[in-house]
Amino acid sequence: MPATSEDLPLQFARTKRFSLGVPRGFAVSPDGDRVLFLRTASGRSTTGLLWLYENGEERPLADPLALGDGGDAGGEVPEAERIRRERARETSAGIVSYATDAAVRLAAFALSGALWTVTTDEGVTRRIPTAGPVVTPRPSPDGTHIAYVSGGTLRVVRADGTGDHALAEPEGPDITYGLSDHVSAESLERTRSFWWSPDGTALLVVRVDNAPVQQWYIGDPAHPARPPRAIRYPAAGTANARLSLHVVDLDGHRVDVDLPQEAVSHPDGEWTDPAFEYVVQADWSEAGPLAVVQTRDQRSAYVLRIDPATGATTPLRHLTDTAWLEFVPGTPAITAATGLVLTTQEGTRGLLMTGTGVRTPEGMYVHELLGTAGGRLYFMAAEEPTEAHVWSYDTENGFIRLTDEPGVHHAAVGGDTVVLDSSTLDGQTVTVLRDGTPAGRIEVLAERPVTRPHPRFLTLGERELRAALYLPTSYEPGSPESASSESVSTASGHGRLPVIVHSYSGPGWQTVVKAARWHHAVNQWFADQGFAVLSVDGRGTPGRDRAWETAIHGDQLMPVVEDQADAVRAVAELFPELDTSRVAIRGWSFGGYLAAGAVLHRPEEFHAAVAGAAPTDLRLYDTHWKERYLGHPDIQPDHYDRCSLVAHAHKLTRPLMLVHGMADDNVVPAHMVRFSAALLAAGRPHTVLPLAGATHLVAQEGVIDTLLRMDLDFIKKSLDPRTA
Repeated sequence: MPATSEDLPLQFARTKRFSLGVPRGFAVSPDGDRVLFLRTASGRSTTGLLWLYENGEERPLADPLALGDGGDAGGEVPEAERIRRERARETSAGIVSYATDAAVRLAAFALSGALWTVTTDEGVTRRIPTAGPVVTPRPSPDGTHIAYVSGGTLRVVRADGTGDHALAEPEGPDITYGLSDHVSAESLERTRSFWWSPDGTALLVVRVDNAPVQQWYIGDPAHPARPPRAIRYPAAGTANARLSLHVVDLDGHRVDVDLPQEAVSHPDGEWTDPAFEYVVQADWSEAGPLAVVQTRDQRSAYVLRIDPATGATTPLRHLTDTAWLEFVPGTPAITAATGLVLTTQEGTRGLLMTGTGVRTPEGMYVHELLGTAGGRLYFMAAEEPTEAHVWSYDTENGFIRLTDEPGVHHAAVGGDTVVLDSSTLDGQTVTVLRDGTPAGRIEVLAERPVTRPHPRFLTLGERELRAALYLPTSYEPGSPESASSESVSTASGHGRLPVIVHSYSGPGWQTVVKAARWHHAVNQWFADQGFAVLSVDGRGTPGRDRAWETAIHGDQLMPVVEDQADAVRAVAELFPELDTSRVAIRGWSFGGYLAAGAVLHRPEEFHAAVAGAAPTDLRLYDTHWKERYLGHPDIQPDHYDRCSLVAHAHKLTRPLMLVHGMADDNVVPAHMVRFSAALLAAGRPHTVLPLAGATHLVAQEGVIDTLLRMDLDFIKKSLDPRTA
């Protein structure tokens, strides 16, 4: 347990945003008897272990310390693995990922570049000799071989440690086999780039040629003697990596997959580019290898069946959308009972089972296809944006919801076993179900925040904005005392509660959820300093429907700012104790972009801002993510001019603090530097806080905790009328 003197910021830093001790990465054996997962040994340990749950008990299968590796301290992590972890926002060390054979009898993982295996039957660990540092090892389905990437080469070694040899070697310094390019990992979240055939005799492999991608350099200002790090970054409007697919057998014989070059019957638009540049997903099941390719403008995609003998491809589906295509993780998939399972784009994002013609009910937003077991399809879906539940579908019983308690629920399945990972406002639990009946639990070792959050969930305004309001713990709204603020100390001691808006409100992430999330505790901590804190999921966030998501097409800023402003006005009508003449806004990444944009464009409603890691010049962000919403910067420059902050720097009239990690290779530090230069040129005072050595995910103790306190101090001073 944390010391009683430890406050929320310090606990937040030491627990890596309360992520330590949380079980994750579940793999369930096909017979349902074994469950593997990752977890650190406590809520303070940063070293990940591989665990086994079996017969109602859990035990560690592999401990890096016992293997002589001090949580990656035993050797250098390969550069490709460091990049993979940054894309995955990985905060721990030790065993952070693993893969198994089909039966979940053999697991493989990498430690400091070394390849290790462990058997689930005997728990025997073994270091496998390899030709070089190992990244993304993956056993064959039968457990006889392990494929891995080293130096951009896809290699294979037998599980007994013999026969290591190359399957596909790079033809040049900018080529890799089996690794994801920047766009695939960061924007498409495709972390895998090779897939075994079910019989273990061949692999489907992605080849990446990064030569066309422009090269950028990220230096370390704190260490001028160190050379800058070169990265390949495909900024909006510039060239992407060239991707291709290949079938490679264990002898190294290769068949090139004949991917289509352009889409036919492509939607019209101001900008159209029907060339297929993205490999969204791929898989190799008993039905054969599949791949999804997407056009540069993201409005067409083909689901392709691949002939592994010839490389010929057959389109199974041509998907189109007038805005952009988005895909449910886990799709496409093929099952004997449902046929091909696809993402639907119209109405609410759902699933279509082509073999039955059945789709998920209208109004059900599908977040993820979780898997199949026992003839059933399992998926995660929402009927209300603040919640997400686990559902099953089969042709006999139709759709059945497996979870009831308000929260965000996820699952892994195998045989008759469902591992239910449930996060509610009371905390997180992991329950093992057998035949639908609870059979045990996997322990969650994460610490509970010393500041207990008390969010009030609200629906605000005409657009029914989902919001969460946090008031000081001792505060009781609606009482005569609270109206005059005599019952609680406000941030400045001047009447009603000043307001802090802390939203992300961007694509891909929701903050207004009825689940134990770190931002609830952080928001409550800010509230307990004498503020009302408001978090809002506006247009563009997931969980509602396609119209809600695509409302930001062509303008990614003003609709979102408008939603935040509308929410502040609406919540003030419900809670007159709130002082809307003193409103600050803070955020990180898209939330930082939103914060800076709010004080630039709506200074009458937002009076101070803290903008962390904000993408201020949207031409500097990557192709897939930015062109999805704003199109091509050369053809639709007005979209970028309207939404970028640099061009509007002269509008700043409110206090603004810019915070940026100087090692960030996602939102590169140039965003902050260019914006600050434009503000200076326009004569607009502002504050800049560079974080030496920090990446896009700031988690270091002494940095993230101090940053929270500095945010608070800046906001207090900025909103205090005595300093105006």
